[in-house]
Amino acid sequence: MQTVAAAIAQFIVSQGVKRVYSLPGSHVKPIWSELDRAGVQVVSVRHECAAVHMAHAEAQLTGQIGVALVTAGPGLTNAVTGIASAYLARTPLLLLSARVPDPQAGMGALEEIPQADLVRPVCRYVREVSDQRHVLPALSLAAAAALGVDGAQGPAYVDFDPVMLSQPIAAWHVAAHPFRRVVRPTLFPDPASIETAAALLRRSTRPVAIGGRGTRAAGALLQRFLDSSGCMYLDSRESRGALPPDSSSAVPSVRSRAMGEADLVITLGKRLDFELAYGSAAVFSDAACFIRVGRSTDELCENRSGDLAICADVDKVLEALVTCGARPAAPDGAWRSELLDADSRNVRTLEAAMAAHAAAPGERLHPYALIHAINRKIDKETICIVDGGDILSFARVGLRAHTYLDLGPFGCLGSGVPYAVAAALALPHRRVIALTGDGAFGFSVMEIETAVRLGARALFVVANNDAWNIERHDQLDRYPDQELGTALSPCRYDRLAESLGAHGERVERPLDLAAALERALARLPAVIDVAVSREAISPDSKSGLALVPALHVVQRWHDAERRRLESSA
Repeated sequence: MQTVAAAIAQFIVSQGVKRVYSLPGSHVKPIWSELDRAGVQVVSVRHECAAVHMAHAEAQLTGQIGVALVTAGPGLTNAVTGIASAYLARTPLLLLSARVPDPQAGMGALEEIPQADLVRPVCRYVREVSDQRHVLPALSLAAAAALGVDGAQGPAYVDFDPVMLSQPIAAWHVAAHPFRRVVRPTLFPDPASIETAAALLRRSTRPVAIGGRGTRAAGALLQRFLDSSGCMYLDSRESRGALPPDSSSAVPSVRSRAMGEADLVITLGKRLDFELAYGSAAVFSDAACFIRVGRSTDELCENRSGDLAICADVDKVLEALVTCGARPAAPDGAWRSELLDADSRNVRTLEAAMAAHAAAPGERLHPYALIHAINRKIDKETICIVDGGDILSFARVGLRAHTYLDLGPFGCLGSGVPYAVAAALALPHRRVIALTGDGAFGFSVMEIETAVRLGARALFVVANNDAWNIERHDQLDRYPDQELGTALSPCRYDRLAESLGAHGERVERPLDLAAALERALARLPAVIDVAVSREAISPDSKSGLALVPALHVVQRWHDAERRRLESSA
């Protein structure tokens, strides 16, 4: 007779899941066993947070639900940071766990904590299951919540009484709830809203579209819309890769000007969050009209209500706008040309600067020299992952990635290595390069052993400046007599990698980097430990990000907002 654990495994299989990320724990062993019997790869990792990060990366890269299985008590608390990161990134995850057996609840049992209460603030759905009648309905509801069937995507959590897992499940429970794949339904736009959007586009002269999660699966259609409408395009960290880096409509290096001068802003599945100054009129034009496209309230009305909100899938809205020929009647061609020319000049200037840094002598590389070398190893199929503080700031500007993941809006250091392991397992035919700061690398370095054990062919490049460098610059600027806790001991991460069974090399001169990368790509998994200068000041440091301005994420937006508030007082 089928057990409850076997029914759980069968449900996971029915959702098209090929891998579940986990770490051994007695409370969840029955599920482990049944997943293996059902043909699901159970990826055993070194830390529960890494398991959640890996499920997160697989979900982001494949568009399917990611699954992590963690044991009770510290297994769950270790996972919470990863759950929170996935929650803010709106990643479809199913988190499964078990808890203290119900007969011991409230008695001071081993590992007893209120698990559901801990994760409730960072999950779309939370359910504690004690009766086998509720197992399959709870899993279906959790999968629907994670996939965003009726709202935003994000983590969903279900835990079980571990005693129940090994018990037989009544056949009628299974028959009453067949194993069907939960699918996010397509949402088509209301024709009237498309007519209104087309009218707004016709009246505009300087339209700008801003990509969010909804654009990831709409790359070719997005480019068709941009070409037909004449909209300028700005990406975000969650849409990066929807268009190639050399798209004819993208102007990432002049984003502030584009935001400030646009008379129509179209957000495509994108929250008006800190990346977009919360939609503030101090950063966007007071006269700008907003069309907000998305499936959830945070995409449609958060922080600044749209003049038009279209609750629908982004690709269906784009298709409808292309079909009806929506475009400005009198576009400002000079403005468009100026933006494209300015962006092109900025790109050429940056590329020249990176090439100059790459050719410079010295024992430590400028971060742009490292990124320049990585760019030369990237093709259209390469998956690029970035993790860190200082190096992330340089990479956001200089890395020419087609498929891209970084630590997301939660700023969760330590996600890069797990992301890369999962990417290499889920998409083994594609090159995977993870660029990580040395501080961030330390959070999850033991997952290099996971990569070796499972044959995850990823390249890990460590930008090693022996410091928490973005914090170090801030510390020395604000407290010149203190360098408090921001310097790290010199570490040889290549040797650590070798001790874990991976190929490792140390690079200290720009001229040695290209050959080291080539050797590493032939011997994956591999770690290249690159000595990077502490003295280069990152774009985020220059923007005042580390100062934590009160009103916005960067200082100049904060200052503009303050001036606006003062003028209206």
